[in-house]
Amino acid sequence: MSKTIQFTVNRKQFSETAVVEIATPDASSLKEGEALLRVDRFALTANNISYAATGDILGYWRFFPASEDMGIIPVWGFADVVISKCPGVQEGERVYGYLPMATHLLVSPGQVSAHSFMDTCEHRSYLPVIYNQYLRCEADPLYNKDTEALQMLLRPLFTTSFLLDDFFEDNAFFGAETVLLTSASSKTASGMAFLLNRNRAGRGARYQVVGLTSSANRSFVESLGCYDQVLCYEELETLAPDSGAAVVDFAGNGELLARVHDHNGEHLRYSCLVGASHWQKLGSAKQPLAGPEPVMFFAPTQAEKRIGEWGAPRFQQELAQVWSEFTAFVADWMQVENSSGVAATEQVYHDLLDGRISPDRGHIVSLWSE
Repeated sequence: MSKTIQFTVNRKQFSETAVVEIATPDASSLKEGEALLRVDRFALTANNISYAATGDILGYWRFFPASEDMGIIPVWGFADVVISKCPGVQEGERVYGYLPMATHLLVSPGQVSAHSFMDTCEHRSYLPVIYNQYLRCEADPLYNKDTEALQMLLRPLFTTSFLLDDFFEDNAFFGAETVLLTSASSKTASGMAFLLNRNRAGRGARYQVVGLTSSANRSFVESLGCYDQVLCYEELETLAPDSGAAVVDFAGNGELLARVHDHNGEHLRYSCLVGASHWQKLGSAKQPLAGPEPVMFFAPTQAEKRIGEWGAPRFQQELAQVWSEFTAFVADWMQVENSSGVAATEQVYHDLLDGRISPDRGHIVSLWSE
């Protein structure tokens, strides 16, 4: 019997990892209505570290259960159906979606349509719909075999960027004239900055987009051309605090967030928590913070709101329109690096965890050896 490899992480100490091997289901052991996916390739970005850092708060550890102390970090990537006992799901077809850091995934497809199916496994039934959907590549309007890497790296992140931009417009930017984005070099932050810049004229809005980043990444962030101003973290207090600001925190650095709150005080209109790229300092802020209480942004909530208001076809159309523009923008500076095998995957993971990944690099990995 073949083995499934799972890359697991200590849920409290992310630097501690372990490779687990379990039996891979075969055709005789699959139940009617089940399908086995062979996980081909997936992206590793700071977003995956955020999944781990907020795993207990937002339920990310629940998608692919491991042991009590160890968890499997969810990733976005491509998989192939190798066994199917589910009508309408064909062996050999390729799908895109939320996958484990593993070589295989057993799913129970439901709501099967020409474009997608849902994993209806019981332990995922109460988790957000957007994470349980698998897109069938043959019918996916955004799929292009030649740009699979960019889809894995950027599609989920850009979807969050798209929903953040929409959320802020939906709320009239909370009356803010300055939108501060921390960890401005991150892919989700740069995606939001791209959209804020792109959509500003059509909104007739006056907001300014300010990126906060490390001194090492300042030149890169400035080269993107979608921030009105780029400041190093130590320069935060040079900003005029009296124009009304909103902060979107992609860093998850509690000390930095406290400084933003202290500096802006009553002029801070909204504090939005998104990621945890600086996961080591998550929760390190003094309590209570000056100004408004930070609010966690959960992308599926805004997605479900818009799909309910617009309908799924319009939602996908709106996203597809800006996706093509964003991938053209990113293609000018993104360099994709591919790695295969357990050891290579572990190395990329630790480089990412320790902040050794350059912002202009995108890493695609596979637990399968070439």
